[in-house]
Parts: sequence; structure tokens; C-alpha cells
Amino acid sequence: MRFLFGTGPKWARLTVAPIQFAVCLGTVIGSTLLGGQSLKFIYLIYHPNGAMKLYEFIIIFGIVMLFLAQMPSFHSLRHLNLLSLILCLLYSLCVVGGSIHAGHSKLNAEKDYSFTGSSVSQVFGAFNSVAIIATTYGNGIIPEIQATLSPPVSGKMFKGLCICYTVVISTFFSVAVSGYWAFGNRAAGNIFNNFAPTGEPSLVPNWLLFTGNICVLLQLFAVALVYSQPTFEVLEGKSGDTNHGKFSVRNLIPRLLLRSVYVSVATVIAAMLPFFGDINGVIGAFGFMPLDFVFPFLFYNLTFKPSKRSLIFWINTLIVVIFSILGVLGCIAAIRQISVDANSYKLFANV
Repeated sequence: MRFLFGTGPKWARLTVAPIQFAVCLGTVIGSTLLGGQSLKFIYLIYHPNGAMKLYEFIIIFGIVMLFLAQMPSFHSLRHLNLLSLILCLLYSLCVVGGSIHAGHSKLNAEKDYSFTGSSVSQVFGAFNSVAIIATTYGNGIIPEIQATLSPPVSGKMFKGLCICYTVVISTFFSVAVSGYWAFGNRAAGNIFNNFAPTGEPSLVPNWLLFTGNICVLLQLFAVALVYSQPTFEVLEGKSGDTNHGKFSVRNLIPRLLLRSVYVSVATVIAAMLPFFGDINGVIGAFGFMPLDFVFPFLFYNLTFKPSKRSLIFWINTLIVVIFSILGVLGCIAAIRQISVDANSYKLFANV
């Protein structure tokens, strides 16, 4: 956390802080994109032949974020985390129930669990998936950051991460397993696209589609706000004047402008490149993988200097080497996938 706010060693600020800021921005972009997709999905439930495009819904999400972003900074995430937990559990329940219902439906196409694509595509897809998984499970960085704000660090961090990964594993695994069981290799990045395929009858009731997407939408607002806070704090710390009140005209105008520009930039990027899975891969490869699986073990060896004959030193070194290689390969795969999709879709595509 000290690195993020620029109070750590210079070398750490130059290596860790840029990645942390990139992760925060990437997460806001991904949340804005997925929020626009959820809004579009809800729209199509009741207006199947509607003419509105995806980028319009992304802009709507961004406009709402512009207002929410002006809220005071969070000093406690307890209530927001509780809301996110409830929404996550409800979403998972909707998806698992919908997958079971769709999997037994006579309207569902025959399931195929075989691999698709060329060998090269499969290899790059595997590395891209590793990066996406790093993003998914790397979200534990939030309780980790919270835990560093006040002592005792180790106890709070351990308990927070245990709860975090218990929820993540139970919800994400249930969604992934049930979705793959129901649709095989046709399972989409957004499982709701399988529940209501374009031009075909819906496999689940409309109320389930609506409820699930509302849960996603509300949680995405929360996620985008949480990941925006570190950047807001730094920007306002640089532009603010401590001799004036926090909400004085002197500090309020830069606050409004900087927060609005930040949200606007994320919204425009999300609308231009509407490839949620690809963005997840980039965030994981460039951000979560080094932050969660490389830097902690590297910094442990540099800080505590365990003996090079000790087991802990070589375990940490092995983890750093393996995940550094995976990170590089994941970056290559993620960039390749974006270039492939960019050739298939134009900017501001309606996907």
C-alpha cells in the first residue's frame, strides 16, 4: 500500500505502483464494459428487436459512474463488501440454477466437450486462460490492501483472504462447472448469452435473466468504485491544497474534473474495445500475476534475506521464476487475442 501512494522506496514506486494503477484502471474499464453488456442484455429481454447498440449502454453506465464517482472516498469497505457478497451469492445461485434448467432443456443443443481450434490457438488460449484465472482469483488483493492499513497486518490479512477465497472458490467454481456441464465448449464468457442465444428461444425464464443481470450490474458499480479510489486519492493528493477545506471551491473543482476525466477515459476505452475476456487476460498477465505471484515472494527474499541454503528461499525463487514465465507468455497470448478480435470487430463494435 505504501508503494501505491508513493511513500515506499523509489525502486518500488517505479516498479510496483505503475502496475497497481494499471490494474485499477483495467478493472474499471472491464467493469464498465461488462456493465454495458448487462444493461444491453436487460434491454433485449423486453425489446428483442431493439436498435440500441452496445456502446450506447456502455456510455449510460459511464454516465451513472460519473455521478457515483463524486461520492466521498471510502474509509471502510465493510458495508460495500457485504452488499457485494450478497449479490455474488445471488448471481451464482441464478447461474447454477439456470445452467441446470438449460442443461436438461430439449431446446439446448447437443453438448460437446471436445477442444476446438488449431493447436496453436489452443496453446495461446491456455496461456490466456491462466492470465484470466489470475485476474479472477487475484481480486483477493482488495482485502490484502485493506489489511495493510492498520495492525495487526498478518492476522487481518490471513482471515480476510481465507474468507475471500472461500467465497470465490465456492461461487466461481459452481458457475464454471455448471455452465460447462450445460453447454460444453459452447459456453460463452458471459453465460447469459448461452441462456438466451440470439435469434433462438430463451432456455430460462426472463425473471431469472433479469435478476442475474441486475446482480451483476449493481456489483459492477461497486467494483468500479472500489478500484477507482486509489487513483482518486493520489490525484487529489497531488492537486489538492491542505490549507483549504476538502469540499472548498479550491479543492472541489479539481476533484470534479479529475474524477470525471478518469471515468470518461475508462468509458471510452471500454466502448472502443468491447472484448471483456481479452481485457481480463491483459489485466491478469500485466497486473495480477506479478502483483500476487511474483513481487510478494521476490520482496520477501530481498527484505528478510533468508539463507540461500534454506528451503523457503528456493521455494520463493521457484515461484518467482515459474510465474514470471507464465506472466510473459500470458502477456503474449492476451495481446495476440486482442489483435485477433480486433481483426474480427471494428471499433465501437456491437457485440
